Amino acid sequence: MNYSRRQFLQLAGMTAASGILATNQVFGSERIWKNNSNTLKIGLVGCGGRGTAAAVEALLADPNVILTAMADAFDDHLEKSYRTLQEKMGDKVQVSQDHKYVGLDAYQKLINADVDVVLLAAPPAFRPAHLEAAVNAGKHIFCEKPFAVDGPGLRSVIASAQKAKEKKLALVSGFCWRYHLPKRETFGKVLDGQIGNILMAESSYNTGELWYKERQSGWSDFEYQLRNWLYYNWLSGDHIVEQAIHSLDMMQWALGDQLPVKVTGSGGRQKRTDPKFGNVYDHFAVIYEYENGMKSYFSCRQQNDTAPSYAVELIGDQGKCLVDCRTGEHIISGKNPWKYDDETKFTDDKAYEKSASRSMYQQEHDELFASIRNNKPKYDGDWMFKSNQVALAGRMAGYTGQTVSVQEVLNSDIVLFPNNLSWDTQYNIPIAIPGINPAI
Repeated sequence: MNYSRRQFLQLAGMTAASGILATNQVFGSERIWKNNSNTLKIGLVGCGGRGTAAAVEALLADPNVILTAMADAFDDHLEKSYRTLQEKMGDKVQVSQDHKYVGLDAYQKLINADVDVVLLAAPPAFRPAHLEAAVNAGKHIFCEKPFAVDGPGLRSVIASAQKAKEKKLALVSGFCWRYHLPKRETFGKVLDGQIGNILMAESSYNTGELWYKERQSGWSDFEYQLRNWLYYNWLSGDHIVEQAIHSLDMMQWALGDQLPVKVTGSGGRQKRTDPKFGNVYDHFAVIYEYENGMKSYFSCRQQNDTAPSYAVELIGDQGKCLVDCRTGEHIISGKNPWKYDDETKFTDDKAYEKSASRSMYQQEHDELFASIRNNKPKYDGDWMFKSNQVALAGRMAGYTGQTVSVQEVLNSDIVLFPNNLSWDTQYNIPIAIPGINPAI
């Protein structure tokens, strides 16, 4: 993160080039990467929109990569994704009918198949089990965020990540902003002291409502909830964990990935009160306090027709830093003013998403596959679960109305995601009420 922009571009170019050069390079009878054939085979677990996009990016990341297996709980999801990928990527999609796995155990069948890299993009609650299975099978991994919806799940993720490191497996997380060049440069300057000691931080992810799928004839209660997983905290972790975690991760990054010591918050359902929205909140407001007394103020909401905000602002004793994900601004003011020199203004919020931010998704996979080819597996595990822990602590503070610690969250034995799921599972968690719920 201390590289200049020019140095980073040179490094990124060298990394990508070395990945391509290594594709067919063999020394004697031993290839320069371990445990992989010359053609790297990808398996996709979770065939929704994010999973499908991740598969495209993975296939573009290396000239000798093919998709050979797909898994999803639902056949219609898998087939829609398969058709999309075939249309976009042509013969790089080589998934035979017997390598299309459907059902709640589909992930294990895929991981047991002959694949080198797995893309984990199912709903978040499944991530701990999927990650553990992939690591145990010795697969390289792209693991979409978040990684767990409760303390026991997060402890499992930490153990799996450590095991991946010991086995020298690549583990790249879905915290895409960590792969965004302007943010790497900006937060690198902050960490190098360009705004001095940070006195206060603020971050936000305030947006509108997301998709909802009407119940269809023949769906069991469990299928209905799984198809609308966003609105059930035992599947998604609630939107502070599932979506707004991006802003919390950027905040953590800018603060050197130190964990807060106290977390106080509030939240509730003001607008999204219809039963179709399950048991999640539509807003949270959280204060994170760090060991030196510095406080970070965070807010998130999913409410239509409200003012949007998706930014991180840092106040130091020598200046201020603003990173705005909606406008593309990356600015440092004060004693050492600076502005990202490729910054572009957009009047349409989605224009920035479609241009600058799309490259970060591709960068994730470019670096993942280059690291595999070079036998220097990239490992995000040293920080990725900390941001998940911070998000879970914010949810617990909001749900309970109490001041909590991140250690309480990690040590919690409260399980949101039940074992032994089946299509007949009947499972409902009441909406949390601050002052009544002791913890969740």
